[in-house]
Amino acid sequence: MILDMKVPSPGESISEVEIATWLVSTGDYVEKDQAIAEVDSDKATLELPAEAAGVIEILVEPGTTVAVGQVVCRIDTSAAAPEGGAKPAAASAPNPMPVAAAAPASAPAATYATGTASPAAKKILAEKGMDASQVSGTGKDGRITKEDAVNAKVAMGSSASAAGRGETRTRMSALRRKLATRLVSVKNETAMLTTFNEVDMKPIMDLRKEYKDAFAAKHGVGLGFMSFFTLASVRALKMFPAVASMIDGDDMISFDTTDISVAVSGPKGLMVPVLRDADKMSFADVEMGIKDLATKVRDGKISVDEMTGGCFTITNGGVFGSMLSTPIINPPQSAILGMHNIVERPVVRDGQIVVRPIMYVAMSYDHRIIDGRESVGTLVAIKEALENPVELLMGGDVKAGLGL
Repeated sequence: MILDMKVPSPGESISEVEIATWLVSTGDYVEKDQAIAEVDSDKATLELPAEAAGVIEILVEPGTTVAVGQVVCRIDTSAAAPEGGAKPAAASAPNPMPVAAAAPASAPAATYATGTASPAAKKILAEKGMDASQVSGTGKDGRITKEDAVNAKVAMGSSASAAGRGETRTRMSALRRKLATRLVSVKNETAMLTTFNEVDMKPIMDLRKEYKDAFAAKHGVGLGFMSFFTLASVRALKMFPAVASMIDGDDMISFDTTDISVAVSGPKGLMVPVLRDADKMSFADVEMGIKDLATKVRDGKISVDEMTGGCFTITNGGVFGSMLSTPIINPPQSAILGMHNIVERPVVRDGQIVVRPIMYVAMSYDHRIIDGRESVGTLVAIKEALENPVELLMGGDVKAGLGL
């Protein structure tokens, strides 16, 4: 029996995907639920599992964009398994289309062969001083069309004289291309501004030093900085709800709950899963929630639903050593908080110069719906809560606040 395998829908509003790479070859014997391909949508990189055991025939080349529901391979389910019960080399995927824990920048990308150029394309490329090997063709079998040649640009740092130098060309994943479009759109279509402040981290660091062991023993998770920043952000967003709103045409949409998007580093880069109902969480809830999301990202089990939504984003460039940055808004949200590294700096306290662990923080926001009062007020409210966490985040009782 021949089974036609179609591309299942990876989520709402996704109508097409790109076959990034095949993990098997035509003629291979595959097991049911074995991952046979990596597929890029405009939201995530996904793994495609075999629907049955048998010998596979691949119908679509890597790098091809296909519609959801299109047949991409066939499996001969009547074929006998290899003698000795040999296991397939590729890893199995027990759940349908788990999301690969990866940012689009590092997702597997299919290489493509440069095709021949049409006569018109050759003429245009010659006028630009470019070689056909520098252009990816969109025509049949990679053929370079006139439109490809017109749109072609010499890469930064290269020239016609460098055409003979060695290079590797890979096609960006669909997710990465979508991300690039979205980021440029944010810069071009929003009135984005960034406000800055600094936070004295000594109160938080003192609390962590004193209670981290008891917190870990009670809750089975470490007491990190993210729970403080998340709950400080929740408090500030309640004070200035416009910052957690978003624009839809001529309307401003606000939400009843506070879902916080948190940038998480995975093996292939950053992803931004969502911590649901953060306004109802304790310190332990936040830490366990972030740990769970981070584990799913690293293991490739994060779902599309867990990465969609959110009304405010927190990103921590400090773990990579960043001192200061202007984070780009995560659309369709209207604001994002950037954390940075902690450095001991001289500051004035009560007229005296003292050394304190200081973190610079930045909040980028869409000035179309967020004014200076709301933006600056939000960041100041976050700073106040971080510098006085016992009173403003724990109700004056440390042990009760930490669930000890």
